[in-house]
Amino acid sequence: VQLQASGGGLVQAGGSLRLSCVISGSIFSITNMGWYRQAPGTQREWIARITRPGTTYYRDSEKGRLTISRDDAKRTLYLDIYSLRPDDTADYYCNADTDDMITYWGQGTKVTVSS
Repeated sequence: VQLQASGGGLVQAGGSLRLSCVISGSIFSITNMGWYRQAPGTQREWIARITRPGTTYYRDSEKGRLTISRDDAKRTLYLDIYSLRPDDTADYYCNADTDDMITYWGQGTKVTVSS
């Protein structure tokens, strides 16, 4: 399994953004998929997860501002971020867990939010 994240860029505060993560390899082995972010000088933190059946979970502090979704036909995981704030500036990473308990990571896409 390989993951390729994209969609980052420079966005004004208050705007919205859609990040994408294209999946290569055996998509049928994937169970949960998620998004993490890492702001400069901080540790990577989990922000959203979607299970194989489609149940979604969000970091408490971000509920209402994020939507995670997956389109298996397009082999793509998405993250929509609304009402962007300067403190959303970070590298965003997608990941995928597989049936054989391996976690794969994408390379990260950078989001910069200007005030």
